[in-house]
Amino acid sequence: MLSTIARKAKTSAFELTTHYPSPVEPLAQPPVGSDLVPVMGQQGAPIIGYSLVALMDVLKFARKNYETYGPVGWAGLMGRKVVVAIGPDAAQAILLDKEKTFSAEKGWMFMIGPFFHGGVMLMDYDEHIYHRRILQQAFTRTRLVGYLDLMTPGITRGLDSWQPGHDFPLYSNTKQLLLELATEVFVGTELGPQAKRLERAFEDAVRGGQAVIRTNVPGGMWSKGLRGRKVLADYFRRELPAKRNGGGNDLFSVLCHAASEEGHTFTDEEIVDHMIFVLMAAHDTSTLALSMMGYLLGKHPEWQVRLRAESLALGKPTLDYDDLDRLPSLDLVFKETLRMFAPVGQQLRETLRDTELLGHFIPAGTPVMYAPYPSMRMEQWWSNPDVFDPERFARHEEKSHRYAWSPFGGGAHKCIGQQFANMTVKGVMHQMLLRYRWSVPSGYELPLGWGTGPTPVDGLPIHLKALTAVERRQADTDKQTA
Repeated sequence: MLSTIARKAKTSAFELTTHYPSPVEPLAQPPVGSDLVPVMGQQGAPIIGYSLVALMDVLKFARKNYETYGPVGWAGLMGRKVVVAIGPDAAQAILLDKEKTFSAEKGWMFMIGPFFHGGVMLMDYDEHIYHRRILQQAFTRTRLVGYLDLMTPGITRGLDSWQPGHDFPLYSNTKQLLLELATEVFVGTELGPQAKRLERAFEDAVRGGQAVIRTNVPGGMWSKGLRGRKVLADYFRRELPAKRNGGGNDLFSVLCHAASEEGHTFTDEEIVDHMIFVLMAAHDTSTLALSMMGYLLGKHPEWQVRLRAESLALGKPTLDYDDLDRLPSLDLVFKETLRMFAPVGQQLRETLRDTELLGHFIPAGTPVMYAPYPSMRMEQWWSNPDVFDPERFARHEEKSHRYAWSPFGGGAHKCIGQQFANMTVKGVMHQMLLRYRWSVPSGYELPLGWGTGPTPVDGLPIHLKALTAVERRQADTDKQTA
C-alpha cells in the first residue's frame, strides 16, 4: 500500500515540475572571446523549480537533464539556479578543484549549513586542512580497531533483538541498530531516558536540509531542524567536561584529546560541531549502505548464499579488523551497492569567482551540484548500469575512468570515514548472514525518496527468517563442497 502511494506521489511530482512550461535559457553569457559555451537549463515551476523531482526521483531527473543538456546543465532547485554536473569528467574537475574555485563551504552551507556548520565537509582549503589533520588522529588504524571492539557487542545485541517475520522493516531496524551503535562508539555512553529525545533531534537536523521552504516557519521542517541542532549541541556541551577529564576510547573522548603533528587541538565548540556532523555522516550513510545491501541480497538469493558460505568459511561469529579484507565476495557486493545506491548522492559546491566546467561558463556565486548517484548509473561508463552485478568489480569496470566509482568523493574532501563505514557495514552484514536468511516480497518495487542519498520511504519490508540448525549445517556442507 505504501509503495503504491509513494509511486503515485512521485509520478505526480515529476509531472508537476517537468511539464511546467518554462523556457530553455542560458545560465549566463560567457565573456566575449572566451571560447566557452553557456550552461543551458530550465527553471521549472516557480520558486520550487525541480525540487520535488530531485527529492523524489533524482535518478530520473538527472538522466533527463543529461539527455537534454549533457554533463553540465542548470535547473531551478530550492529557489536558486543550480548547475547540475553528471559524469566522472565533471567529478574530477569539481572534486580536485585545482584552481580552488569550487567552495565546499558555500555549497553545503546553502543546503545543510544551519544544521551541520563546523563539520569538516563544510570547510575549505587551509581551514579544511587544519581540521582534517586533527581529525585524522581519530581514524588511525589503532583507533578503528578500538571502535570495532566497542561496536561488535552492540551489533550482537542489536541483531538478537530483531523479530523475524514477514514484512520486517529492514531500513527502520537498521537505522535504529546503527543509531544505538553510534551512541556507544561515538558518544561512549548509553543515553538512557533521553535517548529518544536525542534521536528525534538528530532526525530533525538531518531532515532540515531537505526543506523546500527554507525559512524558520514554526512547525516547518527547517524550524524543526534548527531546534534539533540546538538539542544536540546542548547535550554535547554538557558532557564535554567529563570527556576532557576522562580517557575513553569513544570518538567523543578521542576528539577531546586529539592533536595534529603540529600540536593543534580542537576547542570545545569545534568538538561540538564535529560530533554533530560526524554522527550524521557516519550513521546516515552506513544505514543506507547496509539497508540497500540487504535489499539487493534479498532480491538476488544466489549472492546471499555465496556471501553466507564465505562468512561460514571464515569460521568466526564476529569480525576482527584484520578480517575485513578476508571476505572478497562481500567486498564486491559492498562496492556494487555503493555504485547503485550512493549513500552520499550529491556533492555541493559554489563558485568563488567566474570559472569554467568542461568548457561551460559558470559565473561567481553559482551553486554547483555533482551527482554521484546518477553518475554511477550511466551506460557510458558501466555495462548494464541498472543491473546488480558485483562481478563488474572483479572485471575492474571502475577503471574506465579515475572517477567512474566515487561514492566516497575525492580530492582533499575524500571521506575521512571511509574505513569506518567499511567495517561498520561488513561487521553487521557478517553477523546477519550467520543468523538469518531473507527475501524480498514477490512483486515488491522499492520506493525511494531522498535523504543523504536514495532512501527507502516505506521502511523496506523483507521476509526475515532465522537460520535453523539444519540450514546452518547445510550451508556449512555447501561451503565445504564449494
